[in-house]
Amino acid sequence: MPTVGFIYPDHAAEDDYPFAEQLLGPGFSLPVEHIYGTDLHAVPELLDLGSEERLAEGASLLAKHEPDVVVWACTSGSFVYRWEGAQEQVDKLAAVAGKPASSTSFAFVRAAAKLGLKRVAVAASYPEDVAKLFVEFLGRGGIEIVAMSSAGIDTAAEVGTLAPESVVDFAVFHDHPAAEAVLVPDTAMRTLGVIPTIEARLGKPVLTANQVTIWEGLRLAGTVPESVQLGELFQCH
Repeated sequence: MPTVGFIYPDHAAEDDYPFAEQLLGPGFSLPVEHIYGTDLHAVPELLDLGSEERLAEGASLLAKHEPDVVVWACTSGSFVYRWEGAQEQVDKLAAVAGKPASSTSFAFVRAAAKLGLKRVAVAASYPEDVAKLFVEFLGRGGIEIVAMSSAGIDTAAEVGTLAPESVVDFAVFHDHPAAEAVLVPDTAMRTLGVIPTIEARLGKPVLTANQVTIWEGLRLAGTVPESVQLGELFQCH
């Protein structure tokens, strides 16, 4: 049974992970441990949140679960380091955990590649300066952004209070005719329960932060099960 451990910042939408575990069935374990810092969507605070020391603490907390893989479940706390810094971040996490490691930012790039996506729209909850760093990161991963929206929400806690219908509307409203998919990059946003609804309204895939984070962990663990509830990404074997 693969065990994928997730380091999650503070508290917001972490219940997406036990929900996914329930959807995937008894063969999968997705334990979550928390690290704490400010939940402000601002570059200095995000650099602190994703620091080597904080992630080492998260890896230590996950050790009791004996994970096969460890994933930093934070988009902004990884892409804010830019491509090379984010790679160094996961390399150090893998070294301290003694396990393969990744982060949500790389999960987006690899999930897009798995679906063969070249052009996407980004529906970001972040302030614009932070959202632009995500766009830059995707560009380094070979993805063209045809539209980018920024909701300007300052804290993860506020994002976590969004109602399901608001999440659906947010993703759908920020689609673009030239986009092959819509990307929603905030692990603080509770999305797993509404992915089928979003995809049905869009008529195209949606990639959300917690969805791709879970997929990336399972991919590294060597097994990604099919799940209609988790969207097209979990149906493209």
